Amino acid sequence: MRRWCQSILLITAAVFLWGTSGPAWADTLQEIIQRGELRVAVQTQGAPFSFIDKNGERTGSSVEFCKLMAQEMGVKIKFLDYDWDGLIPALMSKKADVLAADMTANLKRALMVSFTDPFYYTGSVIFTKTASPFKTLEDCNKPEVTVAVLLGATGEADAKRFLPHAKIKSYKGGGPMLINAVMSGHADIGLNDDSAVTGQMAEFPPNSIRILPGKLSKQPLSFAVRPDDTHLLQWINLFFHWIREDGRYDQNIDYWVTTQDWKKDH
Repeated sequence: MRRWCQSILLITAAVFLWGTSGPAWADTLQEIIQRGELRVAVQTQGAPFSFIDKNGERTGSSVEFCKLMAQEMGVKIKFLDYDWDGLIPALMSKKADVLAADMTANLKRALMVSFTDPFYYTGSVIFTKTASPFKTLEDCNKPEVTVAVLLGATGEADAKRFLPHAKIKSYKGGGPMLINAVMSGHADIGLNDDSAVTGQMAEFPPNSIRILPGKLSKQPLSFAVRPDDTHLLQWINLFFHWIREDGRYDQNIDYWVTTQDWKKDH
């Protein structure tokens, strides 16, 4: 009888400890609330989603979405800048709670992180100097053509898929590096997300860059969390649902992504 009672007490204690300490340890959303700060990994320079504007302020579509998230959580926000290939490592090492960039939710990345529902769809495009002779995909897919892409980005994979005969040159950093490479003559063409290219062209002389007609792919853009952060993932998906309903989503996308309105202010 004594042994039976001791067993019951041990089981009860284990259930109590699991019920009181387990979820608190595993729930990143609750950690954010208790900490009073949301930590977000963003791309160093990736207009119109995340960049430092002419006033020295961190802003962009993804940045402003995250500011709204922190506001709804009732916490402060801290942005952590990384080059493209440093974003996922920052998230997985728990330096950041959320990865917020114009990142494509592809199958390879989804083996490492959990993506939210897509907040926008974009696609890879080819760009070049306005006066260059390149006009079609066939013009670009030649051994003597050098194409600039971002290391680890979807554009790198799309370049290998659609331009198998071209010479691919990968750059570590942000999207403006690709435009710099083309403008300086280190690459003949560049390949990146259309929304990113359109936004980053604002940093260069008007009419100096031309985007070739047509998109090579259709890509879902998503935020990301660690695989075990299901509560945070569900909350972010619900957040996007609510701001779509109340109009704040459309205000953001129209201002930052589908128009050039932000350029006069930033």
